[in-house]
Amino acid sequence: MLKKHNYIGKTYEEAVNTATIDLQELQVNLLIKKKEEKKTLLSKKVSIEVIEKRDIKEYLKNLIKSLLKDMGFKAEIEITINNDVPTYRLYSNNDSLLIGKDGKNLKALTIVINQMLIKEIGTNYHFFIDVNDYQEKNDRNIENLARRLAKEVKNTKIEVKMDSMNSYQRRLVHNALNNNKYVYTESTGEEPNRAVIIKPKKD
Repeated sequence: MLKKHNYIGKTYEEAVNTATIDLQELQVNLLIKKKEEKKTLLSKKVSIEVIEKRDIKEYLKNLIKSLLKDMGFKAEIEITINNDVPTYRLYSNNDSLLIGKDGKNLKALTIVINQMLIKEIGTNYHFFIDVNDYQEKNDRNIENLARRLAKEVKNTKIEVKMDSMNSYQRRLVHNALNNNKYVYTESTGEEPNRAVIIKPKKD
């Protein structure tokens, strides 16, 4: 079970301050959820639930390992942190099956883990699951394709519509070309067929 701490204060800020002192942690390292606010004529009380992010990271690791074991996979899990977002890199006895065609099994695993975590902590928590660098390589491939197409658009002055992508993949394209002097990007269409168009900038 994930350890949860409860604190009460006259204001939300006071309750948070009590939590940071008691847990000896900076607020940025805590996941804080306002539980209840009680007001009377003479007083006001705010209660919060606090979970340490390091506990969530460890809980997630154990959750992934337990689920994989139930599915018949043996896996080593390596955790890296980037901008406070953990990536759980899996090295299993059957990486290709765990990834699935076009990453469908990996995506399904991430969705299941995310739903289990939300049920436990009551809110969204940003994390990534990768299998033997598959997602990282896939991300780089998308960014490299975007840059190659941007050069084509720059030279021909003709816009290019990329294949349909999910929101995460579209964001990779937008970010990769965000500071490009010659092209700009726009998303078009409706989910799940939303795509990115790379357009030439006017001289």
